[in-house]
Amino acid sequence: MVKKTWIKGLLACSLATVVLAGCGSNNSDGKSAEGNNSGGKQQKLVISTWGFAEDFYNKEVYEPFEKAHNVKIVLETGNNADRLSKIMQGSSDVDVIYLSDYYAQQGIEAGVFEKIDRSHFKNLDHIYDIAKAPNGEDYGPAYTVGQLGIAYDPQATGTTIESWSDLWKPELKGKLTMPSITSTSGPMMVDAASKISGSADFNEDKAFEQLTALNPSVVKYYSKTSEFVNMFTQGEAAAGPIMQMYLSDLQKAVPGIEFVTPKEGAYAIINTLNVVKGSRNKQLAEEFIDWQLSQEVQEKAAKAKVDSPANKDVKLTDEEAVGVTYGADVVENLQTLDMAFVNSHLKAWTDRFNREVTR
Repeated sequence: MVKKTWIKGLLACSLATVVLAGCGSNNSDGKSAEGNNSGGKQQKLVISTWGFAEDFYNKEVYEPFEKAHNVKIVLETGNNADRLSKIMQGSSDVDVIYLSDYYAQQGIEAGVFEKIDRSHFKNLDHIYDIAKAPNGEDYGPAYTVGQLGIAYDPQATGTTIESWSDLWKPELKGKLTMPSITSTSGPMMVDAASKISGSADFNEDKAFEQLTALNPSVVKYYSKTSEFVNMFTQGEAAAGPIMQMYLSDLQKAVPGIEFVTPKEGAYAIINTLNVVKGSRNKQLAEEFIDWQLSQEVQEKAAKAKVDSPANKDVKLTDEEAVGVTYGADVVENLQTLDMAFVNSHLKAWTDRFNREVTR
């Protein structure tokens, strides 16, 4: 039996009202005397990312940084696993990489990231504590903090959902979709299953007993969010754990869909930025990361519903905050997993899931 407390409590973050200087400042736009190369030869900064929301990122993130630093940004796109694998194989000249905290931890353990110099970051004091060092002080911050909760169709399920334990309701049999064990949120469901078993500390055996009991209710274990949305659209599923950022897509397909932050607490979905080992533009890469953390970028991304803000100075109206993980009262109550612990157990969990849960 594996028994370990692996949920980290989030420290309370005090909201600060900070007026960030405009373009040309050393604080909010990622510029510095050393990094601004407007009068010299144009540099190249290679960024590895998912490639979603391309129009927004090109206009609001990449192009302003290029102009301010006389730099040409080149993108490499793909999913977490493929992009990280390319870097680990040494077949890439990437300077900065966007990854979920789970994959970032794999990169750290493989030794493919540079240790960052936190003195180069002017915006770290303006982001939530949960985002400052999700994988340790030596590595990159999170630029967005979302939440994994539960989406469901009250009419199709014929019941209400308020907690993770409600996923085990008999009314959801044949109506439930769950994340695959190897997806970003798969380990979160292992933890949730342990919690609803009544165990105060993480208990692997009890977690898998609960997941096995839940399996008859599951229509499909999804690997991609698009599969989740398609199942709801086609009426194949009516409830399941999902990231809040996809709520608008779900509601377009099924207007009655509701999103619930479970009473036991939602899980934090954390995406990070790191500098790749061997980068010839380490300080410029750090300045780009700092620009991504700025209130200016974070607020535009939140209002466009591209990313939930990690910067606590971002101000949104009630309407602008719909579908966005926003505010200290929400962010400070999110639960996080110890990603080093997850990485060290995931292979065993995957084998056990296939052997016991979906046999």
